[in-house]
Amino acid sequence: MLTRLYLPLIFGLAGAAVLISLGLWQMQRLSWKEAILADISARISAAPQAIPESPDQVADKYLPVVTKGVITGDEIHVLVSQKQVGAGYRIISAFENNDGRRMMVDRGFVKVDQKQSARPIGQAEVIGNLHWPQETGGSIPEPDLKAEIWFARDVTAMADFLNAEPILIVARSTSLSDDPVEPLPVDTAGIPNDHLQYALTWFSLAAIWVIMTLTFLWRARGAQKGIS
Repeated sequence: MLTRLYLPLIFGLAGAAVLISLGLWQMQRLSWKEAILADISARISAAPQAIPESPDQVADKYLPVVTKGVITGDEIHVLVSQKQVGAGYRIISAFENNDGRRMMVDRGFVKVDQKQSARPIGQAEVIGNLHWPQETGGSIPEPDLKAEIWFARDVTAMADFLNAEPILIVARSTSLSDDPVEPLPVDTAGIPNDHLQYALTWFSLAAIWVIMTLTFLWRARGAQKGIS
């Protein structure tokens, strides 16, 4: 009688082992991702330095920089949404530093009704991080140039539009006084880290699998006793 229960028992144990191994793998991935995020956080918060002559999009991503120059009135408005605030725009301004280079500064966020408001421009010190955000894709519309609305930060396209180098400084702060633009500094909040959730899902499935297996075996044993 018991020999008929061996196959479902083995099947149940094998399924549980697979699900548990997937959960353990996700825990390993979680440790790996947390180490990466810690490294990025350390890079973001390091002491700012001069902008490299030819920044590399990989090696210099998140590099803290400080530079002085002129924030011009040439702008791009990127439609975004802020939690507990709502829709608004990132203000991307052309910036001409004291070395004669023209690049871009992501000054931060303004509400929808502030899109056309006057903003201070002129000589300023900018402290921030170099960034090449990956925000474009098939579902992202092309910029509406007539309405002066962009839907993603495409560094190359924005640089072409502003006649600047493809260098974007996401400002932590500027020395402009009475600037209504709220800085949106680079951080790790936008980098997904769902491995703990995935691990808990696999472990939960393993527990359910074990319960279902035990229930099946208990009922099957009871049925066999009834027959005998």
